[in-house]
Amino acid sequence: MKHMVSASLVAAALAGCATMGDSAATDPATPAAGTPMVCNAAAVQNHIGHDATQAMGTAILKDSGARTLRWGPPESAWTMDYREDRVNVRYDSAMKITAVTCG
Repeated sequence: MKHMVSASLVAAALAGCATMGDSAATDPATPAAGTPMVCNAAAVQNHIGHDATQAMGTAILKDSGARTLRWGPPESAWTMDYREDRVNVRYDSAMKITAVTCG
């Protein structure tokens, strides 16, 4: 029993070290981490109403100047952490982009 508890604690500790891929996509051509990148949502408002595809996400990421992209599926909750280098793209159940914001 003692070994099972110890094994569980070790597994839990290691799980905390693992990283999970988030829904953010990064552009491999982006500058190094030391280069400031700030999202400009005004530059990508023309993408609202388009299909939410990987190609569209890549275009939004590039056009916004952001470092990362976060997709927002319908009726999903997001953390409220603000990142000036992230563009957020919400879409509806028809896979149409409904909003593009920064943060």
